Amino acid sequence: MNELTKFKDSLSETQIPAGLSVLLQALWFDGKGDWEAAHDLIDQLQDKNAAHLHAYLHRKEGDNWNADYWYNRAGEKSPQLSLEEEWEKLFYKFQ
Repeated sequence: MNELTKFKDSLSETQIPAGLSVLLQALWFDGKGDWEAAHDLIDQLQDKNAAHLHAYLHRKEGDNWNADYWYNRAGEKSPQLSLEEEWEKLFYKFQ
């Protein structure tokens, strides 16, 4: 079983898996449908990876102006991917 499959399987659990970075914790909460918990974890982080996740979350929220701001801070462009594809891309990026 690959790491992405294990991570996705953990979304059916009630407890967050131990040992995840803050970025993967936020991605996990988003995968569970808790956008606010995900956003709260990365809202004050300043690095480019956090900015990329922040952009994804605002894109998911439908706030494209804010998403574009955060993609710019991350040095990224808004992707031509589905939200699910971007979520998976972020998982691999944050491993």
